[in-house]
Amino acid sequence: MFSKGCAEALERTASHIGYDAQLLKAVDTINHRQKNALFVKLTTHFGDEQNLKGKTIALWGLAFKPNTDDMRESPSRTLLDALWKAGASVQAFDPVAMNEAQRLYGDRPDITLSQNKYTALEGADALAICTEWQQFRAPDFDEMQNRLNTKTIVDGRNLYMPDKMKSEGWNYYSIGRI
Repeated sequence: MFSKGCAEALERTASHIGYDAQLLKAVDTINHRQKNALFVKLTTHFGDEQNLKGKTIALWGLAFKPNTDDMRESPSRTLLDALWKAGASVQAFDPVAMNEAQRLYGDRPDITLSQNKYTALEGADALAICTEWQQFRAPDFDEMQNRLNTKTIVDGRNLYMPDKMKSEGWNYYSIGRI
């Protein structure tokens, strides 16, 4: 993704010299659509947005990228807002960004910051993966199955092989792949 700040700065510069930067506007539109892709896949899986009301979604990865606690412009924030608006609650885990998430969201009743990746799954109706942390790449799928209500993963980082996941009975949705 093109950085929002960079695209906005270039767009302002282009506007200042009287140039209609349609390509930069298109980049901004695509970036926004990509940040909503996980929510769209979840609503499609559950039938529609109204069916998310009362659901619990596990979320792995709050940071914008691995090895940081930076949540600015993170897809997780867009997903969290959309899930809460739809009436869902979230159980989230990130190896580094938990303090930042606590600072940003405080004691909201619709988010639980979990101690580890598996406790975030406990009783959840689906898992959404937002950050490609190394520890998410090779999880114990049997443990995941035991904790999730349904074998459903929406993988925003394409960590797993779709054919393998589907052959093992998972509802598996990735981004930009079939």
